[in-house]
Amino acid sequence: MITSTDSVNGGIFQDLKVLDFTWVGVGPITTKYLADHGADVIRIESLSRPDVLRGAPPFKGANPGINRSQFSANYNTSKRGLGLNLTIDESRNIVCRLIDEWKPDVIAESFTPRVMRSWGLDYETVSKLRPDLIYFSTCQLGQTGPHSSYAGFGQLAGSMAGFYELTGWPDREPSGPYGAYSDFLNPPMAFGAIVAALDYRDRTGVGQHLDLSQFEGATHFLAPYIMKYIEDGTIPSRVGNTDSHAAPHGIFRCKDENREFVGKGESWIAISVKENSQWRALAALIGADGDERFGTEEDRRANSTQLEILIEAWTSKIGAQDAMVILQDIGISAGAVQSQADLWQDPQLRHMNYFQWLVHPELGSMPYDGLQFRMSDTPGRLRSPQAMIGEHNEEILRDCLGMTGLEIRRLSESGALENSIGMDL
Repeated sequence: MITSTDSVNGGIFQDLKVLDFTWVGVGPITTKYLADHGADVIRIESLSRPDVLRGAPPFKGANPGINRSQFSANYNTSKRGLGLNLTIDESRNIVCRLIDEWKPDVIAESFTPRVMRSWGLDYETVSKLRPDLIYFSTCQLGQTGPHSSYAGFGQLAGSMAGFYELTGWPDREPSGPYGAYSDFLNPPMAFGAIVAALDYRDRTGVGQHLDLSQFEGATHFLAPYIMKYIEDGTIPSRVGNTDSHAAPHGIFRCKDENREFVGKGESWIAISVKENSQWRALAALIGADGDERFGTEEDRRANSTQLEILIEAWTSKIGAQDAMVILQDIGISAGAVQSQADLWQDPQLRHMNYFQWLVHPELGSMPYDGLQFRMSDTPGRLRSPQAMIGEHNEEILRDCLGMTGLEIRRLSESGALENSIGMDL
């Protein structure tokens, strides 16, 4: 199923079929990797209980609507939309027919374990129809164990894993990392696991059930702190912007700048010095060359307040982008702190042509985040905008299951089929 060349119609996964029951973040981002690289992903959604991200801003024109959220749209490009009310027997029968007749290679779901089981669509059941199926499950705390039924979002997983205890200032409450943190850590691992399972199936003919606990996946990124605790019992806590391997290491105020989209605003730069050669270059730049207060890393930590005043005396006279270029040119790790609006004019993202414009049936032409990685021989692409709920009902049921127009109309009248075309939130 993994082809070696790109094609006009898709990419490296052009022969792959995916039935996608996921919602919110981890699952949709994971299946998006497959969709943007050629897989035929049918995303099953319900109008009766829609993906909560469809109700999350920003909305096109600040006008809320179930098809108008760019948050949700960014995670679901290149997928087809099938609207089903899975509380109805006819809807579940459609799913079973898709599994039996359309023959998906991958099924992905992100509910607590009881949900798919209650619909008769859990791995133990559907694998009897497709023994070589790759079935991907991802939820907060996995499919087994005493807490497997606990639901939650990435903020909760990040907190349970320990990230909130580590982010913020030591004399204040935890501030937490940005957003639903585990939602952004887990998809690359999930994608790698699915690809590995597909490769294994291609070689052996054996399917697998992949169980990704978002909490456990996030905890993986705290491995150094866990090892330190095992080693000597140290329990780390918040240290602000400082770092155990770099000094100075922090965020420094720069000259206020006029921004293209948000007008005049604060400007900041992140600076990290790990090597003595980097410190000598920075010292010469800020006028601290030969200052014995900062000669060693230990000295710089002990006199961090005075050092930060010297650094900011230089950064405050220059814009963040210019400061970043100057510092990087002399070998110092530095980056301008950017808002979401700043990213739109970031020179590297512009060079990569990162933001892509797609035409949505309701929203018209809109910019979408591009691909997170680019492979030279099989680059992938955003093939279509997020589908409206049920946008491809007739197409999927006709082409994949051979249903007639009359059969499809009867399913719509029964409430088994749903669609959000032309509906407000």
